[in-house]
Amino acid sequence: MLYKEAIKKEILNLFHLKQNNRALSIPFLAAFSVGVPILTGYFLGNLQYGIYACISGLVILYLPHKGSLTHRMITILISSFGFMASFALGLLFSFNPYVASVALGLFSFIVHWVVLYYKTSPPGSFFFILIASMALSNPFDLAQIPVKTGLIGLGTIFTCILALSYTAFMVRKEENAGTREAPKMIQKNTFANSMEAIIMGVFMFLSLLIGHLLDFDKPYWIPISCSAVMMGASLYHIWQRTLHRILGTFIGMGLSWLILNFVDSALGICIAIIVLQFIIEMLITRQYVLAVIFITPMTILMAEAASPMMQNPNELIQLRLIEIVIGSILGAIGGWFLYKEKIRYHAIRGLQKISLTVKRK
Repeated sequence: MLYKEAIKKEILNLFHLKQNNRALSIPFLAAFSVGVPILTGYFLGNLQYGIYACISGLVILYLPHKGSLTHRMITILISSFGFMASFALGLLFSFNPYVASVALGLFSFIVHWVVLYYKTSPPGSFFFILIASMALSNPFDLAQIPVKTGLIGLGTIFTCILALSYTAFMVRKEENAGTREAPKMIQKNTFANSMEAIIMGVFMFLSLLIGHLLDFDKPYWIPISCSAVMMGASLYHIWQRTLHRILGTFIGMGLSWLILNFVDSALGICIAIIVLQFIIEMLITRQYVLAVIFITPMTILMAEAASPMMQNPNELIQLRLIEIVIGSILGAIGGWFLYKEKIRYHAIRGLQKISLTVKRK
């Protein structure tokens, strides 16, 4: 009976939409920050450059929606630098698959520890790992590293200008409405869990290494899926995310197949990416499985828009589906280790607090 109730609850969760706490302007802002760079690349006759620039538009998702103008802009500027560093380091260490796997593991450890230390809000370390994974799976070309990193930089510059305009307007609106909060300082967690960051780094290393050992064309889909699942807040949330990601991916792959078969122009691909980004931001806080359905085709289009594999949708979809399932299962295993570590970590912190309280008395 308990299993039946649990299954019934999960099925109902698939169709339940949570209340939308985000401003309607956020999906428009995200779509605009991704859309302008990719359309610029299209109209200038270089879609691939537009893709690189539009990836950096995702940094808008790190813009805080509370606090002072200074705090919000410092956050987006630091995140922009992180995007550029992630991409540049990924390109620099892509010359060997084993070196690339080690580099991703070390990078993921560092960036996840920093996110824990500064108590960064979601999406946390996810997009930094995503960008590094994509860059590490690119063919090594030393001469192209400054060009590609510069395109990421141009994309973040545009996004920062957009964020500044939007934030200045929102802060003034909050002041006029009397709802503005006191300036928010950067919070630090002096008990940042290093072991949690180590576990994240180890599984990112393993995920990319497995992709290379299986000789996948672009194995970054495995670490991306793995990290997305491991971002769950609890063991239940992690396993739920695994189920939702695999289910959403299956449906999303069907949507990807339709788009790849019926959208046969570069402009159509650009418009599809913009529309999908808007839908994702509308759904991501309301229902994860529905968001994944649209995340799948958007990431495929962004990663494969200029790839020869776009000419063979059936093979592309099959390959990416296998990679995402492997990454999701690996993420569930990593999430189990993370959950066990969190229990130990919070228990130690609790004992430390009790010890300090006793000593003070």
